[in-house]
Amino acid sequence: MGRVLSDDQIERYERDGFLVVPDFVSRDVCARVKARAEHILGSFDPDANRSVFTTNEQERHADEQFMASAIGIHCFFEEEAFGPDGRLGQPKELSVNKIGHALHDLDAVFEEFSYSPALADVAADIGMPDALALQSMYICKQPFIGGEVGCHQDATFLYTDPITVTGFWFALEDATLENGCLWAQPGGHRTTLRKTYRRLGVRNDDGAEFIEHDPQPLPAPSGGLVPLEVSAGTLVILHGLLPHWSDVNRSGKSRHAYSLHCIAESAAYPAWNWLQRTPDLPLRRLDGRARTKAPA
Repeated sequence: MGRVLSDDQIERYERDGFLVVPDFVSRDVCARVKARAEHILGSFDPDANRSVFTTNEQERHADEQFMASAIGIHCFFEEEAFGPDGRLGQPKELSVNKIGHALHDLDAVFEEFSYSPALADVAADIGMPDALALQSMYICKQPFIGGEVGCHQDATFLYTDPITVTGFWFALEDATLENGCLWAQPGGHRTTLRKTYRRLGVRNDDGAEFIEHDPQPLPAPSGGLVPLEVSAGTLVILHGLLPHWSDVNRSGKSRHAYSLHCIAESAAYPAWNWLQRTPDLPLRRLDGRARTKAPA
């Protein structure tokens, strides 16, 4: 394994809880990944299951398709994709919020992109030499109807003891204030975990709920978050406790991105996490090495 990040970059990540790494991926690679996602969207049957992704806690529902997406490739609609008559208001390719959550293990293009030596080295540079690839999402942030992603901490949804979840977010198109770029709170990772999102049972149709641990609200966009406007090919690394947010996209430009969440193999991963793999699709080391222990 080799070194990718400089001492200064590692220090900034430890200080801020996030790090922007420009030009981590070439434009050609971005185009290849986008083309594969567009193929998946083109093959998607919008009438098969109308699961909608939302980050509104009052409306969030852990439907069976969402829970089953831990071991599959599923498309989730934008909240505003459907009109009053229940029909899509735009082509299906422009209606999907995201594709998730096992792209990195079930699709050859995303697998090659995710399990790269350079990314494994980055994970090692920030203290995760034993990173496991846990969850992947292709995020579309569609023109005009791209939904807000409320301020949250990734450890709420992908908890380990100790907390190790880390987001590797790749801009596949330019992300700007206009089309809903990420915002983050510098230093916000040095705080408490506010909530965890837990299964109510072992079956995918049992649902899930939020458990509050600290009532202190996460910051509003005007309360210390800074925008991360980045160009295509940029990697943004996000600490699991870092509060981050993205706005709606009312522009005519999409904001495609790919997000891979990893956890340390050495950490415990509770059975109450919403995302649970089955024995026939075990988690894999980001560096391609064999796991050194069975899953907890």
